[in-house]
Amino acid sequence: MNIELDNNNSHPLNDTNSKWLSEFVSIYQQLSTDNLHLLNVIYHQDVVFADPMHEVKGLIALHCYFEGLYQNLTSCDFVIEHVIEQGNSAAIYWQMTYQHPKLNKGKVVTVYGNSRLLEQDDKVIYHRDFLDLGSMLYEQIPLLGQLIKWVKNRAVK
Repeated sequence: MNIELDNNNSHPLNDTNSKWLSEFVSIYQQLSTDNLHLLNVIYHQDVVFADPMHEVKGLIALHCYFEGLYQNLTSCDFVIEHVIEQGNSAAIYWQMTYQHPKLNKGKVVTVYGNSRLLEQDDKVIYHRDFLDLGSMLYEQIPLLGQLIKWVKNRAVK
């Protein structure tokens, strides 16, 4: 099953998807520092969340992790581009734009990634993000970013 999103990226066009997955897509597209309590709606109490930086276990640990991530951001938005659902699992392809005052000279950074989700009891029990951590973080740090870009350019020659 696929969900295609309209130009506003606000509502799935496919109403046949599971409730848990539709809620996940909807909440992630509105998630911010002001509404992290919505994580309770979509994540299981025993969730395992992993990304290239960390792995956390349990809903309380996930809340703490997200609070830390969002704490210094000026903005962070997700656009869900494509969703594939099969049984109790899903793959989500997304675009994240964020702004941090100390990264990329305070300008917006765009990162593309995808997530693997597993469902239990109508909530996400497992969430693993796949993304280029270099483009998200390391390349945005002054001096280090320039060095990484130089190394990348040298590697293709």
